[in-house]
Amino acid sequence: MYVAGCAFRSFLPVIDIPRLVLVDSRLSSVLVGRSVATVAELCFAAQWALLLHRAAASGGAPVALAMSLAVVPLVVLAEACSWYAVLTTEQRAHAAENSLWGLAAALVVAGLLVIGPQRLPALYPLIIAGGVIYVVFIVVYDVPMYWARWRTDQARGRGYSSIAAGMVDVCRRWTVSYRWEDWSDEVAWMSLYFTFGVWSSIWLVHASLAFGHGS
Repeated sequence: MYVAGCAFRSFLPVIDIPRLVLVDSRLSSVLVGRSVATVAELCFAAQWALLLHRAAASGGAPVALAMSLAVVPLVVLAEACSWYAVLTTEQRAHAAENSLWGLAAALVVAGLLVIGPQRLPALYPLIIAGGVIYVVFIVVYDVPMYWARWRTDQARGRGYSSIAAGMVDVCRRWTVSYRWEDWSDEVAWMSLYFTFGVWSSIWLVHASLAFGHGS
């Protein structure tokens, strides 16, 4: 589901708050794109949680087991923040959303560190390294970017939409743009999201199969 969602969004990219798209289609609307993203991202979070839960249960690590149960609720809250940001156009909620994603990923990494490498000796270093890189990217790039945008909006005295007005707006309005200036800030996360994010989801399937082979 995550891979399919990313495939859809990579062909019909959208910048949610300014309602910018590359393809002039109703399928490019923010409502459609954000809905697809919500389902896909919850599935991705479930992958993280299931992998950690299985490792913790088989390794007898109750602390890591508890961490695994917190991953999906954190991402549900992150998705709620994302929808709030998209509907109201308040970038601060996007900063909160990405902070929660970073926290969820940090819990997975911490849980695996608690379990130790014995459950997945061949894959353990890659999972830990990938998780750490992701958390660092969130903290160093993503959250500061959205926070800076919110501060800029505040300095300009920008008004925000109500949730009801925002829902009408995301259904009806999108603007086609091919200007590099409009897309340049999005390139880094979109490129990583639709490549490394997708491959990591596929790779997690193989990582989970490793349990069945005792490696």
